[in-house]
Amino acid sequence: MGKIIISGLEVFAYHGVNPEEKEDGQKFILDITVQCSLRKPCLSDDVEDTISYAKICKTAVRVFTAEKNDLIERAAYRVAESILLEYGKADSVTIRLKKPDAPVKDVNFDWVAVEFTLDRGDIR
Repeated sequence: MGKIIISGLEVFAYHGVNPEEKEDGQKFILDITVQCSLRKPCLSDDVEDTISYAKICKTAVRVFTAEKNDLIERAAYRVAESILLEYGKADSVTIRLKKPDAPVKDVNFDWVAVEFTLDRGDIR
């Protein structure tokens, strides 16, 4: 078993419960870990035997920007679900979705986030 890891994928989108978040948008940061077998691509050195990290990035951006969600939990779930549905070689996906500019008054922080792992058996 192995992992394909994408760290710090920046996406501008319109998620949040406040009206200005849906109107003005903001930066989000996705960390994506796809668990899959890497044995075959290690032996073959053929990109067709693995899951392309470039394609994972494109899927994540497409799905993340396709709709406006109140909760980052839902936005992150939709990305994880789509990766599992589009890439049959993926066994599970861990998503950490960071919201560095979350509108929380009177406190300082680097970012807020949600993180979870979705297994193939978890999708609808």
